[in-house]
Amino acid sequence: MTETTRGRPIAIQMTVNSVPRAANVEPRTLLVHFLRETLGLTGTHIGCDTTQCGACTIHLDGRAVKSCTILAAQAQGGDLTTIEGLADADGLHPVQEGFRQEHGLQCGYCTPGMIMNAANLLHRNPHPTEDEIKHALQGNLCRCTGYVNIVRAVQWAAAQPGGSSVSG
Repeated sequence: MTETTRGRPIAIQMTVNSVPRAANVEPRTLLVHFLRETLGLTGTHIGCDTTQCGACTIHLDGRAVKSCTILAAQAQGGDLTTIEGLADADGLHPVQEGFRQEHGLQCGYCTPGMIMNAANLLHRNPHPTEDEIKHALQGNLCRCTGYVNIVRAVQWAAAQPGGSSVSG
């Protein structure tokens, strides 16, 4: 970045939850701040700004990523899904329903990131083992639950009819 472009707003475009979005952002704007402050999608939580907790996990071009370490400009042209876009008109996403059925949350702060990461896991691996679930979620911290019910929630989602085809 040169001195002449530093700090000047730049135009970005992306698809967020199946809706084309465009905005002007400061070059240093983090994707998590763009989602929360510009687009009003506050389901993506800010927990640490250092990729330690995973509360800000979203899907970018089909991959689970931590939005606190990606600049909004880096998502230019991308296809993003946040927790708000995971469910469809028919109801909750299977992982969301799994968290409800298996009591996979307490305070709920980590829940959006956990769900987004778990949905991505099931998209890539429809029938994960318990160890594969634990490995996939190791970048998401929960300070309340002890993870037992979170793992059960992902197992519940994988076992549902059509659960092996959950999108993420």
